[in-house]
Amino acid sequence: MSLDQSATLEQQIHEFNAQLATQAPPQVVDQFSQHINTLIASGVEKNALKVGEKAPSFTLPDALGRQVSLAGLLQQGPVVVTFYRGEWCPYCNLQLHAYQQVLPQIKELGASLIAISPQTPDHSLSLSEKHELAFPVLSDQGNLVARQFGLAYSIEEQTRTLLKSLGSDIAAFNGDESWELPVPGTFIISQDGTIRLTYADADYTHRLEPSALLDGLRTMSK
Repeated sequence: MSLDQSATLEQQIHEFNAQLATQAPPQVVDQFSQHINTLIASGVEKNALKVGEKAPSFTLPDALGRQVSLAGLLQQGPVVVTFYRGEWCPYCNLQLHAYQQVLPQIKELGASLIAISPQTPDHSLSLSEKHELAFPVLSDQGNLVARQFGLAYSIEEQTRTLLKSLGSDIAAFNGDESWELPVPGTFIISQDGTIRLTYADADYTHRLEPSALLDGLRTMSK
């Protein structure tokens, strides 16, 4: 699918959804809509850590197996932590590509950016290379860190079958049989480890706009 790269992230997602509606079988679109409605009804995003809470400390491997720690990054400045579902998720790909576009501005504001998913380092490397990402893409196998941030949930059986039929075998991507994913969430963490911005939405087609992310960083620097 060809999308307008100059559009906002929300516009790109809207455009993708419009194209998907014309190209995917209606029953597939309906099943994903039902899955999203189930997630929204569960209130799962309400478990996400809130502004003012302390972020849990963690160390995770990047796409090349190098260990990256939140504590080490916080020594250099604020950190933006974004949790995504995996390279198989088109909405995650759009988001990470959009964040890559504003990475110079994030750095200008003295912050760093990391992206975390439960997929194996090999799949993280594939995504990082495909989208030419210049920020660390970390593997949180077993969703241990996502669980600490209040984001982990298990996919129901019907949606597992649907994803498998479309070539998205989450167990294979993640290297375990849990079929757990994180609610897509983005956090800004100040140097003292306090969460200054939280964005988590059970509707995984919704993501934090890069402009809102930059606004959050600017607010911190005042």
